[in-house]
Amino acid sequence: MSLDIVQMVLVTVVSAATPLIIAAMGELVAERAGVLNLGVEGMMVLGAAVGFAVAVETGSTLLGAVGGAGAGLALSALFGLLTVGLAANQVASGLALTIMGLGLSGLAGASYVGLKREPAPHLHIPVLSDLPGVGRLLFGADAFVYVALALVAGVSWFLWRTRAGLTLRAIGDDHTATHALGLPVRKVRFLAVLFGGACAGLAGAYLSLAYTPFWAPAMTAGRGWIALALVVFASWRPLRVAAGALLFGGTTVLQLHAQAAGLGLPGQALSALPYIATILALVLLSLGRRQGGSLAPAALGRDFTPHR
Repeated sequence: MSLDIVQMVLVTVVSAATPLIIAAMGELVAERAGVLNLGVEGMMVLGAAVGFAVAVETGSTLLGAVGGAGAGLALSALFGLLTVGLAANQVASGLALTIMGLGLSGLAGASYVGLKREPAPHLHIPVLSDLPGVGRLLFGADAFVYVALALVAGVSWFLWRTRAGLTLRAIGDDHTATHALGLPVRKVRFLAVLFGGACAGLAGAYLSLAYTPFWAPAMTAGRGWIALALVVFASWRPLRVAAGALLFGGTTVLQLHAQAAGLGLPGQALSALPYIATILALVLLSLGRRQGGSLAPAALGRDFTPHR
């Protein structure tokens, strides 16, 4: 296999992994703060619709990305108001927001179904981008890919190297004790939810602006749920999230090549490969942890009502 073919496959894997990394990074921060947001899928698909609509109307991919992130941010603000401000059930609220996001995306994107636009521009550095083997992979991606990599590094640094990150992790582990110490539990959780929503919206915008530069209803195809699973699969660690996303991207590319090779297997079964691989990974990870206990934040999914 030539270097160019290997490079092409790796570029495709990274492209498939990028929306998962972006969405999962946001969800990881929210869960580290103790909030389980099951509305990621709805925020992603709304971000895809709004991002595409803004990009078409303005002719700017950047404004489209900002619009997509803003749509996810707005939906997450509603989720935060319900779960953090009013202490509503996080699971029920997240599922409701997913359904709401799917409905709103259909409404926002109704006029844009079937339209296409130029994909997000790719970086090109003379000489470096043309290097055999790694040129396109390292120096020829679009801005979303570099944002995903920056998020992995930034979230890792924030959680493990800053005082604010320590505070967020402490709140996710024991909101009662941290509240007793005077830490702003609800403020930190609300900001974490907003960050997660903005990331989900940006991940959705990537799908409609770069990965497949057009809008189609429900085009996220369950990626929001995969992002949620990746956070668990990665033990709430940013670098492991990136590795899990690349695994999913690899299985996605594998099923596409398998279909192209005409192996005689049903297309539906091949399309299910990435999701089956994720489920198997989660099952194996769960079996391996039975002796050591759960690594999840101790207060994850638990409602917090401050006592005066």
